Amino acid sequence: MDNDIQGRPAHVAAIRERAEAEMRDMGVDAAFIDRLVETFYARVLAHPDLGPVFDARLSGRWPEHMAKMKSFWSAVAFRSGAYGGKPVQAHTGVQKLTPDLFPKWLSLFAATLDDVAPSPEAKAWFMATAERIARSLTLSLFYNPALDDPMKKTS
Repeated sequence: MDNDIQGRPAHVAAIRERAEAEMRDMGVDAAFIDRLVETFYARVLAHPDLGPVFDARLSGRWPEHMAKMKSFWSAVAFRSGAYGGKPVQAHTGVQKLTPDLFPKWLSLFAATLDDVAPSPEAKAWFMATAERIARSLTLSLFYNPALDDPMKKTS
């Protein structure tokens, strides 16, 4: 048991080192993550459907949100463990947040990556990650298992 406990920090460090090398090979660094987050959220604010939802929730707190999103994407990309937020809880109760906004969010994210990603590999990695996040949030926020009950389905 002691060997497992002593080996954990080395294991975590190895994961982080591999992630950093993978990101570096794709041209991803902290400056890219800053540019991605800043560009994306500027576009979110300008979007006719997404902007009002985000701005209503974050009005007066945009600087904090931007810092949190930079920390989030950095932690995800570099496996740093630096982000400790609770995304599902943060999105619960957001006024006018509906499942149909997630494809719009993903489309805007893809367009942003088209413009700022340092490589096709970086674009693919960040897009796949964003799609997983969107799917997870959609399921967590809107999934109703009763809708899958075969007894309640009509043909």
